Amino acid sequence: MPTDPLPDLASDFMPFATAALDFHRTINLPDAPIAASRAELDSLHAHLVALYGLLDAHTTSTSPVAGVEGDHLRACRIRLWQAADHLHAAFHTAPHPDTGHPPGREACRARLPEGAPELTICQRHLTASARVRRNHTPADLRDPFTGLTRH
Repeated sequence: MPTDPLPDLASDFMPFATAALDFHRTINLPDAPIAASRAELDSLHAHLVALYGLLDAHTTSTSPVAGVEGDHLRACRIRLWQAADHLHAAFHTAPHPDTGHPPGREACRARLPEGAPELTICQRHLTASARVRRNHTPADLRDPFTGLTRH
């Protein structure tokens, strides 16, 4: 079934965003093994949440007209959320910049917010997780395979 062509898009910023990430990696990450900073993990989390939103929009508009492609986009969206969830967890286990020590076991078990500016990642994560819960079941989000077996 032929579909109508897409309307002319505004200037495509995706190549610039990709180039900026590649440039950041080249300039800012040393070749030596070093742990990612909390600021870097926070920025990566922000990128993944934004990418999740972009894929969410594409999935919503694609699924009604191209079911198989929509299913693949949906699986990608789930994987992105899983990655964002792991980045959120990595942020909270990373060493604090002022002490250089990771949070203690008691703080990790209590899962207490750490206050500003660390709370920003939690606010972003909670806001995005509300949308994620509307789009996916808990089984979808915990499944190690996204179920692309029907195609």
